[in-house]
Amino acid sequence: MTWRALEDELKRWRDAGRTAELWWRDDDAATPSPSLKRLVELSRTSRIPLALAVIPLTAKDELFAGLRATVLMHGTDHVNRAGQKEKKTEFAAAEPQDAAVARIQAARARLERLAGDRFLPVLAPPWNRMRRDLVMRMPDCGLRGLSAYGARRAQEPAPGVREVNTHVDIIDWHGTRAFVGEAAALGALLSHLSAKLRNQADAGEPTGVLTHHAVHDAASWSFIERLFERTRARGAHWAEASALFPS
Repeated sequence: MTWRALEDELKRWRDAGRTAELWWRDDDAATPSPSLKRLVELSRTSRIPLALAVIPLTAKDELFAGLRATVLMHGTDHVNRAGQKEKKTEFAAAEPQDAAVARIQAARARLERLAGDRFLPVLAPPWNRMRRDLVMRMPDCGLRGLSAYGARRAQEPAPGVREVNTHVDIIDWHGTRAFVGEAAALGALLSHLSAKLRNQADAGEPTGVLTHHAVHDAASWSFIERLFERTRARGAHWAEASALFPS
């Protein structure tokens, strides 16, 4: 896939009288760093709203000093508790439900205290995996939103819980652990945009771009900078996370 293909897709949206909606989530924030500072500055200069998924139980107080981003909850401690036959997950099948709920409640309370009015009660689980029974308990934890990866199956996976996922991960986690490449990133973006325009995916779910500032290489930064510039110039709308989830 190419930038020209993206431009053509956005033109199809405009010709149809519709606006392509996107949003941006970045994961794994816990401490201030040069890469995080660069991320926040990019959000400011590009005027693209940033939803920063912060690890509640390891987050440092200084992370929030002057932070200009919406804060989501990235699990509780980002510890892999997966059993022998499970994929990586913070919420392993063997963990008692009440124990997991108590951990989520404590983590939420700490993150809300640290982030203040920047906190949005949305859970972005590490490795994008969350047990179904715990999704049903999210309102008990004061959480009103869920953000994972891939096209959502339902707008509300549980009563009172809104799901808005990401669909484009720019990191090649199973290979180089660096930028996945323009063709792959643009391909994932175009796949979701095209499916929505053709009513083959939930048209109400904005296309989510997922980044991980701590592992960005030069190509990763270059891609997202170019993506923000190209999409804004061609009529796409980048949504605030607060507009996507119920208050």
